[in-house]
Amino acid sequence: MWESESFVPRMQVRDLLHPGTVLRERDGLLRVDPPEVTMFGMPRRNRRPPAVRLAPGQWLQWQINYRFVGGCGGEWSYRLETFNIFYGSTEPGAFLGVPPRRVDERRSLR
Repeated sequence: MWESESFVPRMQVRDLLHPGTVLRERDGLLRVDPPEVTMFGMPRRNRRPPAVRLAPGQWLQWQINYRFVGGCGGEWSYRLETFNIFYGSTEPGAFLGVPPRRVDERRSLR
C-alpha cells in the first residue's frame, strides 16, 4: 500500500517458475526463501533468516522494512513490506487472523 494511493491494498500473484520468485515446491512442501532486498535501502542485511517450509494448508507472514534517503534534499522515506503466503487453496479473509508462522525482519530505522 502507498500513502499516495490512500493505502489501497495491492496484490500480486506469480507463477512459481517466474524469475526471482522465492517459492519452490519440493517433496510435498513449499519452500519460502527470504524475499529479495533492495541494495538502496537501509539497514544493510548481511545475514538473512533461513528458508521456511510450509505444508499444504499452512500460511506464513514475512515482514521486512527499509529506510531510504532522497537524492537531492536528503529527506527520508520508509517502506514496510508484508508477504502473506498460503500453500494451497484458501478462502477470502484467510490472512485476517494471527499468522501461525511468522518471520520478522523489521529493524530499527534510526
